[in-house]
This record gives sequence, structure tokens and C-alpha cells, in this order.
Amino acid sequence: MADQKKILGEERRSFILQQLKDSSEPLTGSELAARTNVSRQVIVGDITLLKAKNEPIIATSQGYIYLKTSSSIPTFERTIACKHSPADTEKELNLLVDHGVLVKDVKIEHSVYGDLTASVMVANRHEVKQFMENLTSTKASLLSELTGGYHLHTISASNPEVLDQAEQALKKEGFIIE
Repeated sequence: MADQKKILGEERRSFILQQLKDSSEPLTGSELAARTNVSRQVIVGDITLLKAKNEPIIATSQGYIYLKTSSSIPTFERTIACKHSPADTEKELNLLVDHGVLVKDVKIEHSVYGDLTASVMVANRHEVKQFMENLTSTKASLLSELTGGYHLHTISASNPEVLDQAEQALKKEGFIIE
């Protein structure tokens, strides 16, 4: 690929935006860098500029996603309060996705920084596995480790009954704070 020409500036950002819109899977910064023949760091800057223009791009553990809005499918959201050890993270996420729930984010209240939110965006066991592998390979800490296991999740599903069932499953495991 050494002879491939770099895509420059605004043209590159338009290309990246179209790639994200067309993709049904998250795209990593490295994938986008290879497609445009620039460094991953340049892609990070491009994504920042696109977000500054209010493009609905989110960074997940699997890569970048363009949030497509579908008004024809109603979505119900709920915030749930949880507490568990880091060792139970995968179990918690699998319980949620097994009930047909999208885990959108995790939030904590930090004593210095206030509210901190991180995108999770997992909807199935494969994505949970990728998320957990990314945590391990990067040696990253969970946000909930900063708060003794306390955290919030924004979850969404196609109907409120799915959210109720997922919440009941977490309650049964002792993960829900009441």
C-alpha cells in the first residue's frame, strides 16, 4: 500500500463519514487509517472534527459507529443503578444482552470530575466478548472501579417489557441497587 495516495483533509473526512454511514459494523481507527493511507492519530483528529460538526459518531470498544436514527422502530430507554465487582462485569453485560437489551453506556459520579460517561454499545455476546478482550488487552480499568463498583447503565430495547425482564435478571443476581 506504499504507492497508495493519501486522501487529504475535507475529502478524507467525507470519505470517513461515508464509510461509517455505510458500515453495519464498527470501524476501528486503524481500519480507517489503512483505507485513507494516513496514521490512526490523523483519524482520531478527523473523528473529533466530525463530532464537532454534530455528526452522531461514537467511539466504542469495537471501533467507531455512526448512529443511524430509525424513526420507524420505537426504542425505550432506562437508566439502571448497579453495583458489582469487576469480575462480574461480563456476567452483567451478558445478562442484559441475552434479554435483547442494548447497553449504551456506563456512568459514574466521580468525587473530583463529577459525572463521567463512557460509551459501551454492546447488544450481543460477541460484542460483550470484544469489549472484555479490549479491556484485557489494553489493561484498562472499568469506570466502576473508581466508585467501589457503583455505576449506572443506559439500556434500550424495542419495548419496556424487555427492559423489565433484563432488570429483573440483574436484580436476581444482586447487581441492582434499590
